[in-house]
Amino acid sequence: MAFVVTENCIKCKYTDCVAVCPADAFYEGPNFLAISPIDCIDCGLCVPECPAEAIYQEDELPDSQKEFTKLNAELALIWPRITDVKPAPEDADIWNGVVDKLKLIET
Repeated sequence: MAFVVTENCIKCKYTDCVAVCPADAFYEGPNFLAISPIDCIDCGLCVPECPAEAIYQEDELPDSQKEFTKLNAELALIWPRITDVKPAPEDADIWNGVVDKLKLIET
């Protein structure tokens, strides 16, 4: 069972989670991070590091976020791996907590 990055990461894209991932399972898009279910070792270290509280274990996903399981898997196949922390976008704190951001994801 892998961990999944959900909607609140969109346009926040804090990368604190990347620093603690022993499996290098994160992949970076323009305004979102994804976790590869192939690479994820289900350790959970990333969850408390996410300022946006956007990471869930797959079997604990809220119903409204279930589609992100498939989306993470698909995007991790096409985006580059990220292993270093980067500064969050300047407006990340403004976007943190905004709902209905899926339409804003850039691939």
